[in-house]
Amino acid sequence: MTEPTIVPRLNLHDTIVTALRGMILDGALAPGEKIAERALCDRLGISRTPLREALKVLASEGLVELLPRRGAIVAQITEADIANLFPIMGALEGVAGELACARADARDIARVRALHDQMMESYARRDEQRYLRQNRQVHEAIFTLARNPALFEMYQQILARIHACRFIRRKDDHDWATAIAEHDEIMDALEQRDGARLSHLLRNHIAGTSVRIALASLDGNEQRDAV
Repeated sequence: MTEPTIVPRLNLHDTIVTALRGMILDGALAPGEKIAERALCDRLGISRTPLREALKVLASEGLVELLPRRGAIVAQITEADIANLFPIMGALEGVAGELACARADARDIARVRALHDQMMESYARRDEQRYLRQNRQVHEAIFTLARNPALFEMYQQILARIHACRFIRRKDDHDWATAIAEHDEIMDALEQRDGARLSHLLRNHIAGTSVRIALASLDGNEQRDAV
């Protein structure tokens, strides 16, 4: 009989953290939602001890709030968070755009184009959850093309902090169409390897359209809570 493979504790810990982080960033666990520990343990096939250790890591990243004697909830973003974090994200995106244009080869850019086209198909079907995942993949791909691990790490940290505003309410048609039009321009600048233009477009995309959608989402959530 084949001996069972023992998963090292460190690998198990990292796997749980990665799984939970993915659930939060993909919206499977929504902002403000209480984390059902027993259900997650059953789903992941783990005990509560490694789950709670993973929740502490996510709390340090700003993804989870630990409540004394009440468990944990998925963190919610505030207006102050939007004001503080989106300008940083815009600056990081701008740098990534310049570096990507300087360092990417034709195959790299073709891969981003494929992701972009898939995102456009999701937009055409109005499949917002899939669109959001693919949107993140496009932005991550640009950071990958920048070939700067420190920049990518900073991006991931800020992305984790602002995740909540992406899943509070559906985009209205105008905001979504605006975001799509901007993505078309972003893709064109990347294919033209126009680093200055791409940097400008990414900064404006984050500081303008993304902030407006985030604030509208926050307002919509507060109005719903008041009902």
